[in-house]
Amino acid sequence: MTHSQLNGLSLPAKKEIEAATRGQKELATWLSTHLETQKITIQDANDIAHQIELPTSALKLLVNVLGELAAGNAVQVVPVHAELTTQEAANMLNVSRPHLVKLLEEGNLPFHRTGRHRRVLFADLMHYKEQRDRDSMQAMQALTDQGQELGLY
Repeated sequence: MTHSQLNGLSLPAKKEIEAATRGQKELATWLSTHLETQKITIQDANDIAHQIELPTSALKLLVNVLGELAAGNAVQVVPVHAELTTQEAANMLNVSRPHLVKLLEEGNLPFHRTGRHRRVLFADLMHYKEQRDRDSMQAMQALTDQGQELGLY
């Protein structure tokens, strides 16, 4: 299993945001989704062009990354099979580490131990997060429906 490093992220600078915005639009325009691979050209420091063949799936991911950078967000790619520390997992859920540990110990989120340390698989964390978000949306919808029934909305 891979252990990821989710710290050391910084927000993109203004010029990076502008370049990401342009890059996302241009790449999305030229991306042929019916092919398994795409050929792109990059220029080195001496303005010499080099053609590179990449999987289309990687370029689609790059379009998404550029979109996040264009929005001013920091981005980090995490392998699906990555193992996260409790602090990394808590950061991704935007909760405190003690709250995350409570979720683990109550069995709400699978984990395993590496020595004395708890580790959470990224895929399990994303599954939990999706379920938590779905439950939250259902609860908000129920409140909205109740408010409409009572004439409060």
